Amino acid sequence: MADVVLEELNKEYSNGFRAVSDLNLQINEGEFLVMVGPSGCGKSTTLRMIAGLEDITSGELRIGGRVVNTLAPKDRDIAMVFQNYALYPHMNVFDNIAFSLKLAQRPRAEIKERVNEAARILELENQLDKRPGQLSGGQRQRVAMGRAIVRRPRVFLLDEPLSNLDAKLRVQMRAEITELQRQVGVTTFYVTHDQVEAMTMADRVAVIHQGILQQVDSPMKLFNEPDNIFVAAFIGSPSMNLMEAVVQRRDSGLTMQLGSQQLAVPESLLTRRPALEGHLGSTVAVGLRPKDFEDAALVTDHPADQRLRAQVTHIEALGYEVIAYFDLDAKPVIAREALELTEDQVADAERSSARVHARFRPTTAVRPGDSIEVAVSMENAHFFDLETGLAIRD
Repeated sequence: MADVVLEELNKEYSNGFRAVSDLNLQINEGEFLVMVGPSGCGKSTTLRMIAGLEDITSGELRIGGRVVNTLAPKDRDIAMVFQNYALYPHMNVFDNIAFSLKLAQRPRAEIKERVNEAARILELENQLDKRPGQLSGGQRQRVAMGRAIVRRPRVFLLDEPLSNLDAKLRVQMRAEITELQRQVGVTTFYVTHDQVEAMTMADRVAVIHQGILQQVDSPMKLFNEPDNIFVAAFIGSPSMNLMEAVVQRRDSGLTMQLGSQQLAVPESLLTRRPALEGHLGSTVAVGLRPKDFEDAALVTDHPADQRLRAQVTHIEALGYEVIAYFDLDAKPVIAREALELTEDQVADAERSSARVHARFRPTTAVRPGDSIEVAVSMENAHFFDLETGLAIRD
């Protein structure tokens, strides 16, 4: 195993396009780190620089303390799993897994031992004589992982390895890859555009946007303490509701004016976010996750000053919960790149009212067209400076 350190890493192409800018990141020894971001954000370029498949414009890349900027891929002691598996169709599973060992001219007994051990871990023992065309997508992915395992590299690199699988198989393979990494204990760098993959698999998640690292934290810290509007909108499914609000004084406390309605800021939240006092009279972005709303008819002790009136536009009944949509006459804050909106969706979102989505209990009786009262958990609210996009905290 080895740690991987990226120090002031830059990648600029001959046409002047900068894919990665001043990237500082450390992947700890044995860690499973996932880099996530929308298409074209620089995550695959970063992985390819670590692999040696892209030249580094400037900065330093170290693997196990050794500078590897100019080393060929074969000399970096890494193994890579590709999106398309890159299996040899004319070889059986055994030979596909053993290919790198045969290339390195390892003894025949050692090759057999390593391949059989990888096949046992990946539950491929009964598939070793088959060719890739006879396997399912999940099995082919396991073969690609097996080929990486047998090399016993210091670092695994995985480039969107699940993107070609159907939704059900992706869920299964997420769990299998995570368990495999724990068993093998190899330092792993995994890139994906799917934030659900990132949240469910990683020890830490690095969020990147337009080639610039936005935040690196544990999945739950990213969810609960996003550093800026982009991270807040990108992490979480459904995404965070972001609206403009005016910070106002009320008696000894603060309120948020959202259009024609107000929400009180609890004293406990103000204690954790004292910097809000400095925005008195200013417009900020307030962020509330869908889980922070509830049908007020289902709660009896929620503060009256943390409720909103709304009209339900439509609902999605999922069995274990109901996603309810309603409009508020507050201006929405659009993190277009984070949500990868189409032009039509952007135009729809840029209207004067904010379309809010909320997670209600399955016992709710709300229906489209209902005028309801919504209980808001302001304890969990997030606030952002509209000019800088940064979180307002302390």
